[in-house]
Amino acid sequence: MSRIRIDAVLIQAVIAGALSFAHLHDLAAAAGQDGWKAWAYPVSVDLLLVAAWRRMRTTADNRAAWAWFIIALTASLGANVATAGLLDLQDVPAWLRILVAGWPALAFLGGTLLVHSPQAAPTETAPLTAAPLPTPSEPEPAPDVTVEHAPELPPAPAPEEAAAPAPAPVSAPTAAVPPALLDHARKLADSHRATTGSRIDSATLRARLGVPAPLADAIAAQLA
Repeated sequence: MSRIRIDAVLIQAVIAGALSFAHLHDLAAAAGQDGWKAWAYPVSVDLLLVAAWRRMRTTADNRAAWAWFIIALTASLGANVATAGLLDLQDVPAWLRILVAGWPALAFLGGTLLVHSPQAAPTETAPLTAAPLPTPSEPEPAPDVTVEHAPELPPAPAPEEAAAPAPAPVSAPTAAVPPALLDHARKLADSHRATTGSRIDSATLRARLGVPAPLADAIAAQLA
């Protein structure tokens, strides 16, 4: 069993409840309700107050619970104030005797209505459905790029023996460029100029056309 924590709030609530219980008992006894009936009146008032408070916490917009809470609070507060010397408990007026005698029926009606009042049905939460994942689009095929290769050049002659004297340097003849390759190189040069704003060089032509360096130099010289 969990131990009840004793603190100042609990002690204050017990003292206040005992005083209110005694005041209600004294008023009921003065109004002609003797014996066990005088002790039952405080229980009836306080239980109706607690029942209305619990229903108010369960359903905040329940007007009936608010109404019965105010009725029970008025009965409890009125009994406590009446025993403060405002009324002669030895000669209770007739209207107070009528209220005390009719309280059991009123409390029974309030308790019954609180028990059987409909409660708000809990709101059902719609099940969360996972959003369908997007279907991965198929990658677009890369456009076919046709690279025109220059015709193979004849192999260079084998070097002469080291003992032979080195011939005088002769200027290399300019490599012949096929017209189709030159037209393709010119298109690449125009595209390169439009993209970068500068003239295409022989190294770029060599990489784009896949031709040897001498042929790339010859094409660059003709495009200049």
